[in-house]
Amino acid sequence: MQGELKIEKAVQHKPKPDTANLSFGVYMTDHMFTMDYKKGEGWHDAKIVPYGPIPMDPAAKVFHYGQTIFEGMKAYVGEDGNIRLFRPEKNFERFNRSCRRMSIPEIDETFVLESLKELIKLDRSWVPSEPGTSLYIRPFAIATENHLGANPSLQYKMMIILSPVGAYYAEGLNPVRIHVETRDVRAVAGGVGEAKTAGNYAASMQAQENAYGAGYSQVLWLDGVHRQYVEEVGSMNVFFRIGDRIVTPSLSGSILNGITRDSAIHMLRDFGYDVEERPITIDELCGCAEDGTLLEAFGTGTAAVVSPIGEIGWNGKTFKIGSGETGEWTRRLYDELTALQRGDLEDRFGWTQIICSAETTKG
Repeated sequence: MQGELKIEKAVQHKPKPDTANLSFGVYMTDHMFTMDYKKGEGWHDAKIVPYGPIPMDPAAKVFHYGQTIFEGMKAYVGEDGNIRLFRPEKNFERFNRSCRRMSIPEIDETFVLESLKELIKLDRSWVPSEPGTSLYIRPFAIATENHLGANPSLQYKMMIILSPVGAYYAEGLNPVRIHVETRDVRAVAGGVGEAKTAGNYAASMQAQENAYGAGYSQVLWLDGVHRQYVEEVGSMNVFFRIGDRIVTPSLSGSILNGITRDSAIHMLRDFGYDVEERPITIDELCGCAEDGTLLEAFGTGTAAVVSPIGEIGWNGKTFKIGSGETGEWTRRLYDELTALQRGDLEDRFGWTQIICSAETTKG
């Protein structure tokens, strides 16, 4: 298998960006993790090396058949100066679920997590500490066998790259307008909707562009069979406060099992709120908006954490959610979840892991 982790430090270091004005996913740190797979050898040659291009053959299967998966997680600096990861073991568990669905060999979750920690320690001076910033972590795997046959690759490369980031959406915690997509479909049960694979995101881009053109920030996806059941908002899971309860679509095989979704459900229930995981139709949702019982709505995901929704556009009509402002329950969830991630709130769930102490953070 992969053996021990080798580390090659960069000789030259990149200039660091202004962390007070970070956009999302533009800058990459000095180092990256790589590991290769070959049938008969397993995963091997695990190493941390200077960040840079990788040589790829034009016949590599990832280019032709889309056999690739990825994850997204973050590292945070809190008021105490410590660098923390938030539930990283859940990301690598999901990474392996995606591997199984896409016929990619599974990784050793413990080994890769420990390798990630070493990578963060090496690039710890890149972790921003300003409010709303974090170090975005992108693990991914690609099929690298040079063969045009339409079958699973015999060779793969797994990598982890790091990027200091600011807010994912320019709106921040201000509510966004979303458009209900009635033509395009993101995923269907039995497909790959619950896997974090590139094709899901490519399939969503046409509808997203159309929504932008119509003045909306995001797409609200309906199920691919009945075109009635609400599934996700953009690339996030979605929640609705209807009266005195929170409703989120139940996992159906076409919805990504989000780590932030799971965290939000645990925290909302811990607050004492009633949370239902069940199917919800767009008719029910808009009916609740019309009768005034749809009080809040928000999306959850690693990149944005919590993104409030203020308005829904469907079939030429506009449905306002509550007052159109960020709701009380949404704001509480955002404030406490982000504080917990940064270590500024007691971690009563045992979700965070300290990677570097304050004494070594800027080393």
